[in-house]
Amino acid sequence: MTNSIFARKRYVLGLFPVLILLLGSCASSSVPQPIREPPARAVSVSQVQREPNYFLGHRVRWGGSILAVRNRQRSTEIEILSRPLGIRGEPRETESGDGRFIALLARFADPADYPEQRLLTVVGRVESVQTRLIGQYPYPYPVVAVEQSHLWPKPLPPPPPYYYPDPWYYPWYRPWYW
Repeated sequence: MTNSIFARKRYVLGLFPVLILLLGSCASSSVPQPIREPPARAVSVSQVQREPNYFLGHRVRWGGSILAVRNRQRSTEIEILSRPLGIRGEPRETESGDGRFIALLARFADPADYPEQRLLTVVGRVESVQTRLIGQYPYPYPVVAVEQSHLWPKPLPPPPPYYYPDPWYYPWYRPWYW
């Protein structure tokens, strides 16, 4: 009798790692691999703005808040306010911006799919640095030829505060009501 109990325990314990592996494989992420993994050498937007010729052709992983979307004849330019990236490659919305850059998509992108203030992460190569005006200030925009991009879902709104009713509110709880 005791041998069969120990055999069952070993059987169940042997299945436990298999179940863990199966559950882990089911929980796959929808974030593409190049977005999740940082490049070997991290380069910031401000570094490219300071030394544009040195960083041309470098592969970068940048992300931030979408400021504007402009469709050209054969491409789409997405102007992004760069923000530091988290561990999975998601821009940290609460952090201050590091500068602006242009993500150049080699296809048409509907501006309705890329609304302002949504978070976007791109992986690509620095193609050039273009000087454009912000108001009347000439600003150097690094242009990234996008190889992979990920539009992060809208954050869920916080739940409403839970109302805890006062147990002494109702008249039948009050001792002085009688």
